Amino acid sequence: MSAALHRAIVRDGRRIRVELRPTPRPVAGEVLLAPQTAGLCGTDLQMLRGLRGDPAPVIGHEGSALVVAAGPDADPALAPGTRVVVNPTHPDDPSFLLGHHVDGLLQERTLIPQSAVRAGLVTPLPQSLAPGDLAALLEPLATVRYAFSVLERMGVGTLAVFGDGTVGHLAVRAAGRLLGPGVRTVHVHRTDAGRAWSEHRAHRADVLLTAAEGGEALRAAVGDAPAAVLLATPRDATLRCLETAVRAVPGELVVDLLGGLPADATSPLLPGVELAAVRAANCGGRPAVPRIARALTDTGAPVRLFGHRGVAERHLRDAAAELAAAPERYRDLVTHVADLDEAADIMRHLAAHRDRTWRGRRLIKLAVRVAPDRSAVPTTPAPTASAV
Repeated sequence: MSAALHRAIVRDGRRIRVELRPTPRPVAGEVLLAPQTAGLCGTDLQMLRGLRGDPAPVIGHEGSALVVAAGPDADPALAPGTRVVVNPTHPDDPSFLLGHHVDGLLQERTLIPQSAVRAGLVTPLPQSLAPGDLAALLEPLATVRYAFSVLERMGVGTLAVFGDGTVGHLAVRAAGRLLGPGVRTVHVHRTDAGRAWSEHRAHRADVLLTAAEGGEALRAAVGDAPAAVLLATPRDATLRCLETAVRAVPGELVVDLLGGLPADATSPLLPGVELAAVRAANCGGRPAVPRIARALTDTGAPVRLFGHRGVAERHLRDAAAELAAAPERYRDLVTHVADLDEAADIMRHLAAHRDRTWRGRRLIKLAVRVAPDRSAVPTTPAPTASAV
């Protein structure tokens, strides 16, 4: 009997193509998933462009899937047919980082190892919360929900969001619903093209800026209300945006270092603060009460900083509930939907160009419909791992 095969988008250096790969069978404690919808994010682009050394040939850590087979001793809540979302970051096992260190969701079958299953990283989703193509927004919206779970206790009057990728837009969209209708939003875009896209959205921020407008424009936009800054920025931009915010915002500032940072990141504006350590202090939703660092700027102004890698199960469930409750608030962020073959074409384009336009439209979030035939995926429990 020939071995089962499945299709996957595989990267090998700068080469990206759809290939057939052997389909694994789950052993003790493992589950095999059929990804339904997967998203492409900023860290994925960094890997495609050779800016990160993560080894997984199959990327993709955002989306939803169905369980198609479970090994012996697997969690009974993860029976075949169960719709799930995978938390990509293991709080205790750094060897598991979905789509970075282990093969991700941009393939028709993905094996989740026992350590991740036992840690509760595979979360069942009720059918009422199944978000379709919006599943590409589940994990990034969960990171926003995590950030807001901290900020909502701090009496924020103005939220300034740096970054015009998916997370930045999600933070702006979610702020009114999750932080309260009285919170004013300022959205700082990387480019004029990003700002122009936002200007035509129904759910745009109260104030739109570009990074080139600088600190004076930000100071005027923030005003005197208690302010927080969310840095939804790539690794090479986070420090610069942080320094802009520290210089521009008067009074005590709260900063979420959501974006990536170099391992040795420091700033003369924040003497003695190891920024990467602040960001890494909260991982996978732990500790239950997030760690927040207090510091003084070089001019003596107080700053509170926190960050986070990954989220907890509750944040993923909250994100699914939010997408189900207000889908039209977020739907236009999924600007492109593709199958595996077109997704590979898009990924090749993005790997070679900084341009975020595909087929004449700015790309915010790509949702990849991975499943070739959803009706072929089991929807009732199967007793053994033979359902591969």
